[in-house]
Order: sequence, then structure tokens, then C-alpha cells
Amino acid sequence: MLPVLLLVFMSCDGVFDIHPYDVNFKGDIAINAKQIGVIENRFASQDTLRVAFISDTHGWYSDTRDEIAHLNNRHDIDFVIHCGDLTDAGTASEYERARDLLQRLQVPYVALVGNHDFLGTGDQSYRVMFGDMDFSFIAGRIKFVCLNTNATEYDYMAAVPNFDYMETEFTRDSARFDRTVVVMHAPPYSDQFNNNVCKAFRRYLDYFPGLMCCVYGHNHHAEQSYIYGDGLMFYGVDCAMNRSYRLFTFTPDGYDEELVDY
Repeated sequence: MLPVLLLVFMSCDGVFDIHPYDVNFKGDIAINAKQIGVIENRFASQDTLRVAFISDTHGWYSDTRDEIAHLNNRHDIDFVIHCGDLTDAGTASEYERARDLLQRLQVPYVALVGNHDFLGTGDQSYRVMFGDMDFSFIAGRIKFVCLNTNATEYDYMAAVPNFDYMETEFTRDSARFDRTVVVMHAPPYSDQFNNNVCKAFRRYLDYFPGLMCCVYGHNHHAEQSYIYGDGLMFYGVDCAMNRSYRLFTFTPDGYDEELVDY
């Protein structure tokens, strides 16, 4: 009987393949913490920073490959921030493929979580591969606060955005920064944001020292607007399929921003 069962098992191709939502990854994990260590060490005292923001690479692998090649060919970018939606369906293979593409970058990078990255066990995959969903780092006396704003993935039952985390970041390491850039995947008043707390979110943003601007992804458009009509600029980063990214140059006097097509 045992040999027969073995033959049956051996003949069922794919039955014992790794489940698409398995979170036991091979290769690099806990990426954001490692990359943040590099960024903070390398750019702690640098006056001028050039930061590229990309987003929503999903399954557009050839476009993403071209985007990374374009970034590498510039030789003037300090680090890259991916604004989320690394995957289409949050599967393990998508996470690994996205990671392997991003690892081709010749500069440090961090990646936020997007709403597509939650699908299946994608939220677990993100935590294993990249780390905490809310995180921050400091470079050139600017704190980059990266927030999970994908509230609908929790059916609005979780603290998203996490005001407690934001309160901590107002003053944590305050001697090391005097300006702030807030980064998120879904912007206020979008379909993924908890729009019941949009006004409260705006109030919390005011407590970040020297808030310069906010940057987000999700909408698959390059756009910019004063979402709240009060002078705080929000910059939307396009998806990889539309083949553009945003490049910011931060100086002690402010910042310049440009939309780059590739």
C-alpha cells in the first residue's frame, strides 16, 4: 500500500508546491531596518539630499526593471522610497520578485506597504520581508515618517493611520531633525483612507517639526494638490506602468521637485 501512495503523491504535480501565501522566504528579509541603517549612517550630516519616490510597481516587471535602470543611470540619487503596492495580490512569489528587482538599485531604498500588499497573507509577508508598517528614519536633519494608511484592509477596525505612533514621532530623536516629510500609500479622502479621521489626521500633521510636504502613491497618477486647501502640498507618485517617478532635492532652504519620465 505504501509504494502505491508514494506513486500517487509523486504523480500529482504541484500538490506539494509551496503555497502562494507562504511567508517563509528565501533570501533577504527585514529589509527596511537594514536599509535605514545605511541611509542614516551615510547621510546623517549631508546638507543636500536627492530622493526618488516610486510607487505601485505591482506586476509591471518590465516597466519596473526599466525604472530601476533609469534610476541607476542617473548617478545623482541618494536613496529611493517606494510608496507601496509592491505586489498585485500579496503572494510570496510576487514579494520575492519585487524584492529581487528592487535589490538591483545601486542606492539604499525602503518600501511602504500598499493595499494590494495586504491581500491573502500579504500583510504577514510584508512584515517578514520589510518590517513594521509604520516606520521612520532621519537623513540630513529631515525625518521621513512612513505611515500605513490602508484602513479598509482592516475594515476600519484598526488604528490606521496610527495616531499613537505619530505622536511618538513628533519628538523621538528630536535633537537630530528639524524638518519632516510624511510618506504614505493612500492619501486622505481616497478609497483606502479612513476618511472619518481625515480632519484629525491633518491636525496631527501640524505637530511634526518643519513639515515640508506629504508624498503618496495609490492613485496611479502623477498629481499634486493642496488636499486640505491650506498650503500643505501633497505629491502623488505615478505607477510603474505610466513610467514616471518623482525626484526631490532637499536643501537647507527648502526643496525642489520634478517629475521624471523614463
